[in-house]
Amino acid sequence: MDQNTFFWVLARVAGLSCFAALSISLLTGVALRSALFEGLASNRAVRSTHEFTALLWAPLGLVHVLSLTLDEAARIGLLDLVIPFRVPYGTLAMGLGTIALDLYLLVAVTGWLRRSMDTRWWQWIHRLAYPAYLVSFLHAVLGGTDFSLPVVTALAWTTAAALAVLSVARMVWGRVS
Repeated sequence: MDQNTFFWVLARVAGLSCFAALSISLLTGVALRSALFEGLASNRAVRSTHEFTALLWAPLGLVHVLSLTLDEAARIGLLDLVIPFRVPYGTLAMGLGTIALDLYLLVAVTGWLRRSMDTRWWQWIHRLAYPAYLVSFLHAVLGGTDFSLPVVTALAWTTAAALAVLSVARMVWGRVS
């Protein structure tokens, strides 16, 4: 296996793992706050899973983007990780990945600063995780070669559907305060 192939495989594995961690984090987060699952609001295991996966995505995402910057075939520079739609190929998919990364970083940083922020501001910024998930889902579908695998596709669409159902349930039945 040559160096570029190694970085390509590493980027794929880290990207899929990051997407899984983000999916679990969002699913547990919305379940914790939904009145539909009011009993979960005080469930330490679900809360710990949410908090752990909310941290786990960061190193996985870092490995994903660093692997892509080290892969000479990918031709992704450091500036491409901050400014979307600069990559010369797969511009839409790669640009969406950059936007997702930027949004998730904002959500993560404010998550760490939660205690020192106004609660309303924190909530609105934290809710950016939903559009960030949608953007990262589109990034994966449009640019992720692993989404051609039936198992990956089934898990991704099932997770997205579950997140949509839980989000609608939260809007209909309210949230735990």
